[in-house]
Amino acid sequence: MKKLFGGINLTWKKVILFAIIIGILVGGLNSIPLFKDTSFTDSAIYFDVWILFGILIIMNSTSNIDSALKCFAFFLISQPLIYLVEVPFSYLGWQLFNYYKFWFYWTILCLPMGFFGYYMKKDKWWGIIFLIPMMFLLGIGVSTYLSHTIYSFPRHILSLIFSVLTMIIYPLAIFNNKFAKYGGLSLGIVLIIAFSLMTLFNKPVYETDVLCTGGTDKLIFDDTYTVYLKDKKYGEVSIKNYDSFDEAFFCVHALFKKSGKTELELTSPEGDKKEYNIKIARDTYQVEEKKE
Repeated sequence: MKKLFGGINLTWKKVILFAIIIGILVGGLNSIPLFKDTSFTDSAIYFDVWILFGILIIMNSTSNIDSALKCFAFFLISQPLIYLVEVPFSYLGWQLFNYYKFWFYWTILCLPMGFFGYYMKKDKWWGIIFLIPMMFLLGIGVSTYLSHTIYSFPRHILSLIFSVLTMIIYPLAIFNNKFAKYGGLSLGIVLIIAFSLMTLFNKPVYETDVLCTGGTDKLIFDDTYTVYLKDKKYGEVSIKNYDSFDEAFFCVHALFKKSGKTELELTSPEGDKKEYNIKIARDTYQVEEKKE
């Protein structure tokens, strides 16, 4: 473990080759529909894996400048390459690069992060100061992955485990100084507990409208109708009245609490029923009227 965090001869050739391999791998995984909304595509969206790469580069660099430039080059190569790999497989095509703006800002930040992060190698008690921002980002990741796992178990559980483990491993692997090592470990444990409790007390909900009057299907219903999900563990539904440009319309408003498949029933005051099959995901849904 110590060799990984400081014992690698990290040449520029290795940094560039590693950036190319990681960019192609992450872009490829993110292009496979089967892996959508799982741990295998989280690295294309969230920070935890990239924090690992950044720390490994910092700990195996030879100076502050070397660390800053190698971190910057690694992200400058790998991040655009992810989008380039995804272009042929996405309906957005080259428009995917509109999302790169967010990651470009973080790529620029790699320069100061790599420069100051190198001070962790000094193995002083104050070295923990430079690890704290990364620990907080990982804590946010723990909250995010736990939320996703609760909603769509067991999806994202590998990412959750990874974030928790790295928050414990980093201070132990980076520092020999007892204050920095055990102070960092204590901070990691506190953040894991705190962000987990925040998520458990504020469980994920996907709020959306699944059916609305009018439209191409020319649906007709109002707030005198009743609606319910046959399996209430997936959430709650109700009829909601909207006013838009002096025109009123009604929607079946849903608060989904977990992913899966169930049935939705819409009943008129006269007892006429419409039944729908509904498939719920983390931030999407599919609804289809059942045929007689």
